[in-house]
Amino acid sequence: MTRFATLDRISGPSDMKGLSVAELTRLAGEVREELIETVSQTGGHLGSSLGVVELTVALHAVFDAPRDKIIFDVGHQCYPHKMLTGRRDRMLTLRQKDGLSGFTKRSESDFDPFGAAHSSTSISAALGFAEGRQLGMAVGDTVAVIGDGAITAGMAYEAMNHAGHLKTRLFVILNDNDMSIAPAVGALQASLNTLTGPLAAFRTLAEGVESALPGPIREGARRARALVSGLPGGGTLFEELGFDYVGPIDGHDMGQLMTVLRAVRARARGPVLIHCATVKGKGYAPAERADDKYHGVAKFDVATGQQAKTRSNAPSYTAVFAERLAMAAAKDPRIVAITAAMPGGTGLDLMQQRFPKRVYDVGIAEQHGVTFAAGLAAAGMRPFCAIYSSFLQRGYDQIVHDVALQNLPVRFAIDRAGLVGQDGATHAGAFDVGFLANLPNMTVMAAGDEAELCHMIATAAAHDTGPIAFRYPRGEGAGVDMPREGQVLEIGRGRILREGPHAAVLSFGAHLSEALRAADLLAEEGIDITVADARFAKPLDTALIDRLIDQHPSLITVEQGATGGFGALVLHHLAASGQLERGRAIRTMTLPDRFIDQASPAQMYAMAGLTAEDIARQVRLTLQNRKSGTVVRLA
Repeated sequence: MTRFATLDRISGPSDMKGLSVAELTRLAGEVREELIETVSQTGGHLGSSLGVVELTVALHAVFDAPRDKIIFDVGHQCYPHKMLTGRRDRMLTLRQKDGLSGFTKRSESDFDPFGAAHSSTSISAALGFAEGRQLGMAVGDTVAVIGDGAITAGMAYEAMNHAGHLKTRLFVILNDNDMSIAPAVGALQASLNTLTGPLAAFRTLAEGVESALPGPIREGARRARALVSGLPGGGTLFEELGFDYVGPIDGHDMGQLMTVLRAVRARARGPVLIHCATVKGKGYAPAERADDKYHGVAKFDVATGQQAKTRSNAPSYTAVFAERLAMAAAKDPRIVAITAAMPGGTGLDLMQQRFPKRVYDVGIAEQHGVTFAAGLAAAGMRPFCAIYSSFLQRGYDQIVHDVALQNLPVRFAIDRAGLVGQDGATHAGAFDVGFLANLPNMTVMAAGDEAELCHMIATAAAHDTGPIAFRYPRGEGAGVDMPREGQVLEIGRGRILREGPHAAVLSFGAHLSEALRAADLLAEEGIDITVADARFAKPLDTALIDRLIDQHPSLITVEQGATGGFGALVLHHLAASGQLERGRAIRTMTLPDRFIDQASPAQMYAMAGLTAEDIARQVRLTLQNRKSGTVVRLA
């Protein structure tokens, strides 16, 4: 018998249909064991996937994917799903260049009906599939698996409210592991905790479902219903939204899972919510003991759980932000911080330890977080709203209406700017410069290195005349000397780091190190260039731009963002001031107009054409074109 005798028999969900509960339980154990070994070699989102192993096995044993649509919210719960849907032999390519995505992805498999990497979208998407079925499309049942705190986001309730109104047949699995990335917060989570506490029986008002349950379970459900009926209000929040509620059930008990899933599938007519209590990191002791339940891990030793560490001595940008903001908060009691379920990811856990009453974790609710910060600013506080660039997109209306329009001094600390590596296109911080710099009243900065980040934190803290944002990338800094204290920068003023007559490179943000390396490469060829750090996209340092245009035959802008960002602002200034007619060669280097799949950050920037070698090549091209009499206006 092979080590994974049951798993080796599974090439797809159809192979699971005839298995007994005992066989499915063995299958789940083998999936969990192989999953731990795989992620120890690749890194990835381990804890969330370990928590849904039994649930995933049961779903595929009961439902008929891919005709039935199983949608995993956020997507980082999907590793067991990938293993059971024909991708087991590719799991060691997880989150690598040309490998499997760490999330669900429509182009990867027919078993991934909807791409997901941001939270709280599954119920809306599942309802869309369900209504498509009502309208004649070839769609079976739809199941949304939502957990890891995603149920705390308003979008989930908007979708449930709509589903309850439509009365569409739809299944929502609440994977309740009492966690998001950090421990889940809020009144709703407290309510869920009471449901999964003393009451171990089923609680359901779904008569049709209840009647299909085996005798002992049916009696427990009836007793639970009698208890619920005697409570004020008479039901759960989910029932008030129009859902039949089943649960809580043990999400690691294969017998319970199979019984309930078969019953609800056989009897449901409208929307049903099945409340499963699970343990994030289930079955791997180091994950179960960890504060974040091993949410996202590097490669690790299976025996000890020890994660691999990087060798560089340079601090990460996030660590610099964490320490310097905490230092600023120690001096200024008006400084508060807001995170959307990411205190560890954003570094705010450090300030949370030192000043617990001045850090607010609002849950997965970026919209609320932004407007909450606006209210704090209006009250006279100095709020720092620390949100990843790709997640800040979810709060854009609030940035426009509640912050910029009212000119409130909210400080946006934008982590994960630029390309982020293994999380791929869904987490890339590509668009924030464009969507922030076009807003009146907004000031937008980007840190060229970790020392500059210190200065920008100090600048933001002192900036009380309107909203201000500063962006910085994931990963380690450039290894520069750190100032003892950050200096308040003059708003809208850049700096020149290196001077040469042949061309000028104007960098915005952390690609400054690549611009300097390009200058070194060119110097070896006898080409001496100026390298400047813009610091600000808004307001632009127009005097610096004019000086670079005056003193150099060509100007190249470089940024870790999409077209329509810093380079576009420079071109707009040059056009408005008539300087595009002066015969200078101008080129903007941005991320290309496409989404870039996961790889290492270095590989991603190479695919984007934004390496030091690419910058040097553009400088050479402008010089060659000038010698040939051709002027390159812009790119």
